[in-house]
Amino acid sequence: METFVQEQKQQRPGTTTLPWASLAALAAAQFTVMLATSIVNVALPQIRSGVGLSDSGTTWVVNAYGLAFGALLLAGGRAADLLGRRRVLLAGLGLFAAASAAAGLASTSSALIAARAVQGLGAAAVAPAALALTMDLFPPGPGRGRALGVWGAVSGAGGAAGVLLGGVLTQAWGWSWIFHTVAVGAAVVLAAVAAAVPSAPAADGGRFDLPGTAAVTLALTALVWGLTSARRSGWTDAQVLGAFALAAVLLAVFVLIERRHPNPLLPPRLFTAGARVVSGNVLMALLGSVWIALFFFLPLYQQQVLGSSPLITGLGQLPLAAANMLGSTLAPRVSGRIGSTATVTTALLTEAGGLLWLSRIGAHGSYPADVLGPSLLIGLSLSIAFVQLTALSVEGVPRADAGLAGGLVNTTRQVGGAIGLAVLATLAGSVTADAATRRPHLEALTAGYRTAFGVAAAVLAATALLALLLVRRGSPRTGPSGVGDAHPGPPAPATVHCPQPIAPHTEK
Repeated sequence: METFVQEQKQQRPGTTTLPWASLAALAAAQFTVMLATSIVNVALPQIRSGVGLSDSGTTWVVNAYGLAFGALLLAGGRAADLLGRRRVLLAGLGLFAAASAAAGLASTSSALIAARAVQGLGAAAVAPAALALTMDLFPPGPGRGRALGVWGAVSGAGGAAGVLLGGVLTQAWGWSWIFHTVAVGAAVVLAAVAAAVPSAPAADGGRFDLPGTAAVTLALTALVWGLTSARRSGWTDAQVLGAFALAAVLLAVFVLIERRHPNPLLPPRLFTAGARVVSGNVLMALLGSVWIALFFFLPLYQQQVLGSSPLITGLGQLPLAAANMLGSTLAPRVSGRIGSTATVTTALLTEAGGLLWLSRIGAHGSYPADVLGPSLLIGLSLSIAFVQLTALSVEGVPRADAGLAGGLVNTTRQVGGAIGLAVLATLAGSVTADAATRRPHLEALTAGYRTAFGVAAAVLAATALLALLLVRRGSPRTGPSGVGDAHPGPPAPATVHCPQPIAPHTEK
């Protein structure tokens, strides 16, 4: 640790705080928004009875957050670049904390769903700004690899911790304390960011691409709404097809706007920085399609089939979270020894193996026999893949677009997750409905969950094969920084590739 601190002091002489302290605050911000993605899953039955939700309303407690989060990430990233990353991060955390408190105080379904949507809006500002500030603090080199390891640990563990904390709080004090606790946590993180994270200058010149932002936000909203509605009304429903058609039209309009706007929301230079940005985002979307579904189906199996309480279900996520954090710590070292291509491919294949193991769950199984082993395997490999693909998605991006690149990789993960969850939930529901006509209820539910895990395993196996092509072709041979194909060797000096330090008094 002493060597690491000295290395980072050399990298950023203009800052008044050590980068590892700033990283702790930024990672906590990312952990908080990822926590809110899954923290309600275990408590949905209690929330439903508490505010009188219908079946569709219960779904929207989850979807309202994910919809606002995913649809507005690009806008949040661009705002961070233009207005100042620290300023946008603090504003996002404040909005997130206020919306979390409002959700905990909600007494009607409409108030709760609206608060969750505003929560997602705050998260869309927090996630890209925090990642961009991390890239500012840690230039390419060993320090960035370590920073992304920490980032991956808290990002991946956020989903598992959400299930754990949701179960503990729901059983101990009731569902409203889920949101009260998140609100307090966000307020603490806001104070930590204000104290530990130095200011970064906003991009010079340019103006916000409002037409492009509106077009892509409405397009993603229509797409995610159509996907989530398809779970309830079917893929051929007129409203679902209409939502997909609207999304396609709006995306075409967005492309036209971007080609003509002097300061586009998605500037071409973001993609001409190298094939790595495109490759990383494509692979992250596929990984996201499985990641979000995992934290949706696994707690359902534990509660509805194994009969676990919310508390026991939450505690059951501890091994997954621990393995996730271990994998994120190991990711830069593994990549430095065997290269990014081998690391990503091996991690994705290992996670596919864990999901294939989960596809053998039984209706009369147990947590130790059916869940524990695959959870450890999945947690370890998921975090390694996440760290590598996050690094790949921001490598080579101009500093002025770092917030936008962070928003893009979060967008692809969220939209990929929405698509994956919608498809897998529809498929699992169809299998369960068919099996229910000739098999007991628990066996029918298990058949649906097994199908979802099996298909997810196949998706990740195909993603691993795709990574062999994309990562090898798009990544340069670099030192062990967590990015690129590299052979073992001594770390590059901390003073190499060091951009200008962050100006500590640019923002208030």
